[in-house]
Amino acid sequence: MMIVRPTIVLAAVALLTAIASPALADPREVLRVCQAVVKRADQSAQDASVAKPDEAEIVRCRQVIRAWTLRESRMSVDEEGRPLR
Repeated sequence: MMIVRPTIVLAAVALLTAIASPALADPREVLRVCQAVVKRADQSAQDASVAKPDEAEIVRCRQVIRAWTLRESRMSVDEEGRPLR
């Protein structure tokens, strides 16, 4: 039986939870999970022992990250409400 790394399992569970209940998922948690998925995909390209995420999952996560990047570039306050400048 194949032994799966706990971080991969936790990331997959968090991603599935975020996908299954997008209305209930914290948007920042979705972003964090997507960043982990993309990082894992990049690692799997370099290291064959790392499991590669599903291609559709990678594409969706890159879209989530892109949307957050655009949203944050338009914000004049940080996540705690303090002015950025």
